[in-house]
Amino acid sequence: MTTVTTADGTDIFVKDWGEGTPVVLIHGWPLNADSWEHQALALAEAGYRVVSYDRRGFGRSGQPFQGYDYDTMADDLSSVIHALDLRDATIAGFSMGGGEVARYMSRHAGDRVSKAMLVSSIAPFMKKTDDNPDGVPADVFEDMKAGVRKDRQAFLESFFGDFYGEGTDGGGVSDAVRHWTWSMAMMGSVKATLDCIDAFGHTDLRPDMAAFKVPTLVLHGTADKIVPIDPSGRQAAKMIEGATLKEIDGAPHGMTATHADQVTEAMLDFLKS
Repeated sequence: MTTVTTADGTDIFVKDWGEGTPVVLIHGWPLNADSWEHQALALAEAGYRVVSYDRRGFGRSGQPFQGYDYDTMADDLSSVIHALDLRDATIAGFSMGGGEVARYMSRHAGDRVSKAMLVSSIAPFMKKTDDNPDGVPADVFEDMKAGVRKDRQAFLESFFGDFYGEGTDGGGVSDAVRHWTWSMAMMGSVKATLDCIDAFGHTDLRPDMAAFKVPTLVLHGTADKIVPIDPSGRQAAKMIEGATLKEIDGAPHGMTATHADQVTEAMLDFLKS
């Protein structure tokens, strides 16, 4: 375990496992690096150096009152990569973590990155607009913020039902996994939890897609109710030249747990290709 200090003085908690070609795992909202548990262990055991970190405001990282925009969070990723002197790295973003990947590729020109992965990612654009008709209506994000402000604990407990596809053929996890996920969410600051809804809900990452100049895997579940596949995974694959799209049939948003082995296998296959 180590800590990296960013340009604005925020301490970022980092887990650095194994040796070999580096793979950086960027977690989703409102979780932390532990949410990559299945994949991080498997990749490290397969001979990769696996770096995962808690986004500012979440987990064991510092909780500043500001900095929850994708420019700053991409700069945090850059701080981690340079502090650990990672080279020829693969960067993988889950859910809102796909936004850091996309913004890093444009803002930092993909420095020291040889491959990229977007897993259940929000990129390129979540919000429904006239030119993004398959997106999520803006009032959904406002309702999420209202739920967080009123009763963050209860709102997130309910949120993880759809996150894991409870009640669907391809979804569902144990009560223990849901509690584990909720406990990760409770480690985050309420300010970060709120501001990151604006970041992943309203940031248009379509201009960033042209900056992907490395082999890219787009991995998405067809039954994702949190980040629908059409405006995200399928659209990203169309916009990133040469991208590989792999759809996991019936998988919900939280497929890193519900379909852990399939996600891990797809990631390893891509890393070895």
